Amino acid sequence: MVSYVIIPGIDGSDERHWQSLWEKRWGGSAVRIAPASWSNPELSDWLDSLQRAYESVAHHDSEVVLVAHSLGCWTAAEWLDRVRPAGVAAFLVAPPNTRAASFPSRAAASFVDVTARPLPCRSLLVASDDDPYCDPTASAAFARAWQARPHFVENRGHINSASGLGDWPAGRELLRALVDESTA
Repeated sequence: MVSYVIIPGIDGSDERHWQSLWEKRWGGSAVRIAPASWSNPELSDWLDSLQRAYESVAHHDSEVVLVAHSLGCWTAAEWLDRVRPAGVAAFLVAPPNTRAASFPSRAAASFVDVTARPLPCRSLLVASDDDPYCDPTASAAFARAWQARPHFVENRGHINSASGLGDWPAGRELLRALVDESTA
């Protein structure tokens, strides 16, 4: 049995975002983090929210997959580094470069100094070659540092609602392969 923890970026994911559509598809086997600081993210608040979400779906007989987008990728990575839970996989989509000029450092100041370290679980990083918040070189560096398998897509921007992905079937296939790999 697989449970999912959805970790959106700043302001959450709107109803057209692939994360929201997947959450609806998964029903009771998915939970979304609910930090109090959606618009002005505080890392400690997001980590606490992720811990609560994880505890609500983690069972001894199931795997938990973190499904993270944007700033949610850094939340997932920091939480994994600190907690190091067993039976978890991470699907990381479009992490922003927190040191780039495009990063909203004033709104998300507590995320500016995060660093990528090896993740204690099987992970996949999906990035677009034209993401305005992270160039492909930085995305590849994050994948190497996290020891996540990289997967690059073309012309999908920040891989969000504005990318026009809808339910993002190609993303679901990537996720399915990650889950199959980690449960094998």
